[in-house]
Amino acid sequence: MTIDPTLYRGRPQETRIPKEERCYELLERLGIDFFRVDHEHADTIEACEQVEALLGCKICKNLFLTNRQQTDFYLLIMPGEKPFKTKLLSKQIGSARLSFAGAAQMEQYLDITPGSVSVLGLMNDAGRAVRLLVDRDLLEEEFFGCHPCINTSSLRLATKDLFGRLLPAMEHEPTFVELPWDVE
Repeated sequence: MTIDPTLYRGRPQETRIPKEERCYELLERLGIDFFRVDHEHADTIEACEQVEALLGCKICKNLFLTNRQQTDFYLLIMPGEKPFKTKLLSKQIGSARLSFAGAAQMEQYLDITPGSVSVLGLMNDAGRAVRLLVDRDLLEEEFFGCHPCINTSSLRLATKDLFGRLLPAMEHEPTFVELPWDVE
């Protein structure tokens, strides 16, 4: 992966696609300081390792999930290197048969395409159809890494700003879950 080795503070000088621009506008409006790294498409946790080194923080695993009936939708954010088992999460949230939601649903609810899923997509969920699930281990990190709704840039912001300012502004109350590091 080609990566610009520069850590930028704030938004890019050049205009970006509208959904990315909306992310920067929201962060700026809320007075949230952030750093940015630009790179080629990084749509897996493995592809993000170089980006993490430049950002100085881990990028979260972001999973867009649905129940069997596709009537309930969830955005799970968790440490990138942590394994995931749907049945362990299902029990905690009282939803049977979780699976990955489709690309059409991602675009409909979050205005995001596969590989670009991010907590920032919740700003596009005006109908509050997506329930945010947060692995409690993320609270231990000083910084939070995510994409600005496109996987050619990655951002670092303070975890306290994510939970104290950004999520309340997007009107999404997190449900905290505890997922194990060891999955059998």
